[in-house]
Amino acid sequence: MKLGILGTADIAYRRFLPALSKCPEVIYAGVASRTPEKGKKFQESYGGKIYGSYDALLADENIDAVYVPLPPALHFEWGKKVLNAGKHLLMEKPFTTSIQETEQLLKLAAEKSLAVHENYMFLYHRQLAKIKEMIADGSLGEIRLYRMSFGFPMREQGDFRYNKELGGGALLDCGGYPVRLALELLGDTAKVVQSKLVQPEGFKVDLYGSAVMENDAGEVAQISFGMDNAYQCQLEVWGSKATLIAPRIFTAGDGVKPTLILRTSFEESKMELEADDQFLHSIQQFVSRVKAAEKADSTVMRIRYHSGIMTEMLEGGDLK
Repeated sequence: MKLGILGTADIAYRRFLPALSKCPEVIYAGVASRTPEKGKKFQESYGGKIYGSYDALLADENIDAVYVPLPPALHFEWGKKVLNAGKHLLMEKPFTTSIQETEQLLKLAAEKSLAVHENYMFLYHRQLAKIKEMIADGSLGEIRLYRMSFGFPMREQGDFRYNKELGGGALLDCGGYPVRLALELLGDTAKVVQSKLVQPEGFKVDLYGSAVMENDAGEVAQISFGMDNAYQCQLEVWGSKATLIAPRIFTAGDGVKPTLILRTSFEESKMELEADDQFLHSIQQFVSRVKAAEKADSTVMRIRYHSGIMTEMLEGGDLK
């Protein structure tokens, strides 16, 4: 399968292409860039062609799939063009900025028997599988509460995350991670009970926020996120017997050995896990979607559900 990239985003150069080089089932075909100098950087490091426009890449009949790491507000427009060009779609998160746009892309993909994949890489790291195993085998007892948090300090001026027209805002950026994790742990009956987004004076987007989600079994997840915060990237699972803490739940790169902390009422122990390449596993998941594109897929349903929850929080949340 030959894959092209729309745009020269840093995540494509720094994270996606190194992982892609480890996946023999996919051949990197090239990158589309309106700035030739940026495209040359990609070519010098990874080979491939440089396309002078996004449309030129989509017109290349040799390309089977396209990775879209553009700002969120551009995801629907270019995702639709990718699918209409007959190519499978690997979309950087969030899939789109509304449930309506997500529904349109999923319907179009189904009509054309094309695969779609939303790139929340942490879902495919082995540490999450280990955490699920400990929850399921009773190591923590009955689950009383989940807490998920992801936030980082203010980025440099001009970052798209602070631009409303480009789909900026804390919820659509770092907020999507804990929301997606809550959906993974609470299951498909999860719903938003309460949410709050904070937009300080002088900004056109939300800078931080929080939410509470609950499933039909009564399990609760407390979510917090922000992009003007002290750095935090943590999952806490509070059980009747013990508490499990994962301090690098979202950002354990391929060279990181994540540590799980287990606390009881009497002691604390640490478990170091093996390093894993969550970006590579996400790409492999996409490849498997391509191979089974003609079949119904539960992950597609999760994309729809996740997008619906995010839309609900954007449109119905308590914004201050």
